[in-house]
Amino acid sequence: MNVYGMARAFHEVYGGGAVQAYASAQLAPTRFTKIVNVTINPGFSEDPVFIEKMREIAKVYENHEEPVILISCGDGYAELISKHKEELSKTFVCPYVDYDLLKSLNDKENFYKIADEHNLPHPKTKIITKKMYQDKVDMEVPFSYPAALKPANSVEWLDIHFEGRKKAFTVHSDEEFNNTVAKIYDNGYTSDLILQDFIPGDDSNMRVLNAYVDSNHHVKMMCLGHPILEDPTPQSIGNYVAIVPEFNQDVYDQVQKFLEDMEFTGFANFDMKYDSRDQTFKFFEINLRQGRSSFFVTLNGYNLAQYLVEDYVEGDLDNKPTVYANKNKAQHKLWLGVPIKVLRKYAADNEASRYAEELIKQERTGTTVFYDKDKSFKRWMLLTYMFHNYVKRFDKYFEANKGRDF
Repeated sequence: MNVYGMARAFHEVYGGGAVQAYASAQLAPTRFTKIVNVTINPGFSEDPVFIEKMREIAKVYENHEEPVILISCGDGYAELISKHKEELSKTFVCPYVDYDLLKSLNDKENFYKIADEHNLPHPKTKIITKKMYQDKVDMEVPFSYPAALKPANSVEWLDIHFEGRKKAFTVHSDEEFNNTVAKIYDNGYTSDLILQDFIPGDDSNMRVLNAYVDSNHHVKMMCLGHPILEDPTPQSIGNYVAIVPEFNQDVYDQVQKFLEDMEFTGFANFDMKYDSRDQTFKFFEINLRQGRSSFFVTLNGYNLAQYLVEDYVEGDLDNKPTVYANKNKAQHKLWLGVPIKVLRKYAADNEASRYAEELIKQERTGTTVFYDKDKSFKRWMLLTYMFHNYVKRFDKYFEANKGRDF
């Protein structure tokens, strides 16, 4: 989804041929398309295969007339590019922070320490370690249930598999907490776990923000989205499937200061939730890349590819003012990752969902994958089937997970 969204962003502004994508596997959004060429390399998502293949790819582009930009569409690839940034930068534009900063921000435990230092609000947190689990010490939950539980190391978590695995868990008792921790560590996870105070409220209390920070560490664009529905499938919990644009200057100011104080570079993606108990937004994490649903930014008029090109190819982005997106409601569009009938059936009845309905009636909607300039019968059939599958997924999982996970 992320790969196709970025490819489409380039195609909408610059046209031309397909972008080149390299991956360890291929999923539906990049099949039967004329705007993405996908090369599959088994094992490419980890070293040593990644850097060995990238050295081969670098030879192809070493004398390329125009700059060649590397764009990660997943946490693991962002980490690998950053890890090998010095070598890869000899051939490619690598718009990522240095490896030490990436590691400190990618680890949720470190992120919360940094957030405290920079006055970025986050939920009350306790760290659970594997040693604490093994020694059965200090495993008490310091706040009332329900509580949220998630891995601190999102990259390691990609390789952990067991029945009931989720991106995040909500536990409602000591027994459920202890059983979940046991299942996680007994199935090979070694890093810390994040135990947090659960912020009340449904999906409509979530917010997502995508930002672009230029090569001089200046924030040039921030776009806030208001998710109104999330995927309830256990392995996909936390993936937004419907977003309306929103404007909030206070949040923009807060994020801009944080990113510029950190001397950040490239795309950043924040997940946060509104806490009605103290009327603040609490930040869960920062992803050091554009988000899976980030095409909602391009859809609303802030083309993600254009920021990269203006920064690293045309070289004039630093002279342009910072864009605080979505102030003009006349330009708003609803981003959808599911059929409209799923949204109407499962989204909570609130101001944001009613606004989404207004946008639907005005035909101001869009998706990442259905693109008028990239049509074919095979692609239409596959993506229609993919979208239709959400009907069954929501019917099966929504009620079971309602109110349990964020």
